[in-house]
Amino acid sequence: MGNIYGYVRVSSKDQNEDRQILAMQELGISAQNIYMDKQSGKNFKRPQYQVMVDRIEPGDLLYVLSIDRLGRNYEEIQNQWRILTKEKGIDLAVIDMPLLDTRKGKDRMGTFIADLTLQNELPCAEKRLRKCYDE
Repeated sequence: MGNIYGYVRVSSKDQNEDRQILAMQELGISAQNIYMDKQSGKNFKRPQYQVMVDRIEPGDLLYVLSIDRLGRNYEEIQNQWRILTKEKGIDLAVIDMPLLDTRKGKDRMGTFIADLTLQNELPCAEKRLRKCYDE
């Protein structure tokens, strides 16, 4: 197995990232392997996210606390998921959604379970996010 990374994102400079960092530390991820951006999740043009993606290699594992910390846009999240898991060859685990863990079911079906879960859960998550941002 390769290196283990964590990605943390909060939408603004006044939001607190402590809960996400604590979750990464509890998983034993070293501080130098935790990448954090303080900006909107509307797209993936985030400085630390880009540094992390350039650094990760096949066989590495990336944790995010929840899928909305990865991003807010359904299509962009699916695209990044594909880039990370298929093109970069890493495993991806969403801490608060255990079914979104590409390590599970690999012996039998590859990342099929996590991919299906992502396709089913993202539209629901996006609707919840839009409701929160519209209020």
